[in-house]
Amino acid sequence: MVIGIFGENCVGKSLVAGELKKRLDAQVYTGKDFLRLAKSEAEAKRGFQEKLQAAMDGAHVIYVIAEKEYLSLLPEGAIRVLVTADLETIKARFAQRMNGTLPTPVAGMLERNHGVFDSEPHHVHVKSGETELDLACEQVLRLIPA
Repeated sequence: MVIGIFGENCVGKSLVAGELKKRLDAQVYTGKDFLRLAKSEAEAKRGFQEKLQAAMDGAHVIYVIAEKEYLSLLPEGAIRVLVTADLETIKARFAQRMNGTLPTPVAGMLERNHGVFDSEPHHVHVKSGETELDLACEQVLRLIPA
């Protein structure tokens, strides 16, 4: 089965993916990891889509997505997990990544991009700081066909 975990930067996608990986013994791809599969981007995308399609009936694959354009790589029938956080949480986490200071242009970018994934179709919605990680994982696991 393919599980697509998507959302903005610093919302907790990797945390959810890591916990699901433990429970499913899944392979995890993040962002543009698929580019390693071939020399050209077009070949890599094609190969990755084939790999994801094959995983729909095989080994579990988790794809962590922070850029909207890569949602199109998810095969039909994939489990879609939206992870969100409030803007202040995202800013605080991003500042931690930048040694404690969030430059004004970066803050502006985060503000402009906030909510960009919110209207995307999803099966499970994980609200960072509100949804218990175990509960979120259980919701995803229940969606995997036996």
